[in-house]
Amino acid sequence: MSSPAGCALAAEVSAGAPAPHARWLGVQDYEPTWRAMQRFTDTRAPDTPDELWLLEHPPVFTLGMNADPAHVLTAGDIPVVRIDRGGQVTYHGPGQLVVYALVDLRRARLGVRDLVTALERSVIGYAADLGIDAQCRRGAPGVYVEGRKLASVGIRVRRGASYHGIALNVCNDLGPFQRINPCGYPGLEMTRLKDLAAVEAVGVAAEGLLPHLLRRLYGVGPAGCAGGE
Repeated sequence: MSSPAGCALAAEVSAGAPAPHARWLGVQDYEPTWRAMQRFTDTRAPDTPDELWLLEHPPVFTLGMNADPAHVLTAGDIPVVRIDRGGQVTYHGPGQLVVYALVDLRRARLGVRDLVTALERSVIGYAADLGIDAQCRRGAPGVYVEGRKLASVGIRVRRGASYHGIALNVCNDLGPFQRINPCGYPGLEMTRLKDLAAVEAVGVAAEGLLPHLLRRLYGVGPAGCAGGE
């Protein structure tokens, strides 16, 4: 992804499956993007290519389907949206890289746990490229560095396909996380790439993370930029 703006990428996939597309969407409002993911999932056909949407959101707190609203301590001026992924509450905002994985799990022969692991391992691999020792935790999805959370995961599966995905803290303001119990854990501290490896641009993180996503999900690397979207 030599330039994130307006770039669509594709990867060649074995076994005749259509090539997945990765799209840089820039800054997008949360709710319209969520609805677009639902529409994509509900209308996709067996031969519809998978898509990875890479983007940022304006400030928003999101609550999972069965999340306890008490985990939002002080929303203040940040909107709270109840959505249809699993998990509790998290925060999205400028400077955070969000990757939505729109994957036909049946075609890919992946279970939900496989998908979550692939997303986590992609971040761990990218972090290793930056000299960061990151880990995942049993029973607590996401990616952690010395006990602080670097990336959060939340998935929904419908009609055999996934949407939602993973959010990686790059250079975002971590203050809003103090207004919630992140992922339902009181006192959980967050961290970001800016403080761990001096990565200060979401586009840089997107370029670095994408090859790991394609390799973990499809066993391949990017084939190149297919033009503006």
